[in-house]
Amino acid sequence: MRIAILSDSHDHHRRLEAAVGEAKAWGAEAVLHCGDIVSPNALKGLPRFGLPVHLIHGNNQGDLVTLMALVRQHPGTLHYHGQDASLALGGRRIFMVHYPHYGYGMALTGDYDLVCCGHEHALACTWVENIRGGKTLIINPGTVAGISAPPTYVLCDLATLTWEVRELRG
Repeated sequence: MRIAILSDSHDHHRRLEAAVGEAKAWGAEAVLHCGDIVSPNALKGLPRFGLPVHLIHGNNQGDLVTLMALVRQHPGTLHYHGQDASLALGGRRIFMVHYPHYGYGMALTGDYDLVCCGHEHALACTWVENIRGGKTLIINPGTVAGISAPPTYVLCDLATLTWEVRELRG
């Protein structure tokens, strides 16, 4: 199973939709958004792609009442988890949180195969040795909005835990 991991869209709905559309074309079967959506209106175009989109909030969170109403309108597509999320996808244990320091701490536990975070607008994909003697992959996909950095997201193959950084053009 391939997933798209993105973060920090900050109301840039065109880039968000471009990333999701491109990821679907590359075989993504789900999307993980690691926070800083800001306005829920930025999500309105995502259900048309037919992919489950897992959402958490960040430090720039907009109107949660409107966000929840939008999620209720698209129960098979938009999934809002709050501050963080623990998911099982493609046979992998995945943790999502906006803040990298919190993500790093969760990676150290060894409870997850993959930890996804955002916040810093800085792309980083790395393996961390955990307390169980294994390794956990941490992915910070940078900012899909392209604020202070190129607009990026990450495609991750859950079967092999390999990843590919994708930069949006235009």
